[in-house]
Amino acid sequence: MSRPVTPPVRAEFVLPPSSPSAARAPAGASLPARRVLELPAVRKVALLAVLAALWEAVARWQGNDLLLPGFLQTATAFAQGIASGELLQRVAASLAVLAQGYAVGVAAALLLTAIAVLTRPGRELLETCTAMFNPLPAIALLPLAMLWLGLGNASLVFVIVHAVLWPLALSTYSGFRAVPETLRMAGRNYGLTGLGFVASILLPAALPAILSGLKIAWAFAWRTLIAAELVFGAASGKGGLGWYIFQNRNELYTDKVFAGLAAVILIGFAVDHAIFATLEKATVRRWNMQH
Repeated sequence: MSRPVTPPVRAEFVLPPSSPSAARAPAGASLPARRVLELPAVRKVALLAVLAALWEAVARWQGNDLLLPGFLQTATAFAQGIASGELLQRVAASLAVLAQGYAVGVAAALLLTAIAVLTRPGRELLETCTAMFNPLPAIALLPLAMLWLGLGNASLVFVIVHAVLWPLALSTYSGFRAVPETLRMAGRNYGLTGLGFVASILLPAALPAILSGLKIAWAFAWRTLIAAELVFGAASGKGGLGWYIFQNRNELYTDKVFAGLAAVILIGFAVDHAIFATLEKATVRRWNMQH
């Protein structure tokens, strides 16, 4: 009895559709584009472009340049202000006053906070003063500052110091109080006391809170300065970026008003991302000090 002959089996290699080799080919061309779109900077630029297009569309639909100039008209006024040098002069005047008030406010806040963590009367003084003056808007002190210090930059510096001092002192004091007791004991074992203890132990350990307070104080100071210049410029006939906005509003150059506001926003954005973000990366993130 003969056995049936089984036909030979032909082995065929079929590439599954889900294999990496098959999937890699069609998607390879779009991979760089996807990576570019995943960048945060690209997404932010795209979002700003969409907002600018919406702004231009609403302005054209509204049809009144006196009330709402379009994005292109504002950009033209901004470029003309830069080219003529007027806008740059106003910005330089504002930043010069801001730097003075900010420096004095930071120094006063650090000194007051150091006294507060070293002595009981200093702590009571800081707690009482922050409870009283931190809720007080700095711009509300401008009339008194103009009465006491006259129609000069000293009045602006006074209100900027008020805007910087209290939020920075609160943030720094909270950071000092959060320093672990082991670090405090280590500093005392090395014989550190007084300001040396603050500079060597408390300041480095509280750096994240201090940087956060510096950012908040900068925002308060910048807003206070622009608001104060609106009033100060009306009284003295001169001023910085706030006066530039106020003057063009009186002359009904609304596109220049928007250009001044754009300068305020761009400066705030640049300082936050170019200075404070760099400081945070170089210190807090590099040293892994995030809370």
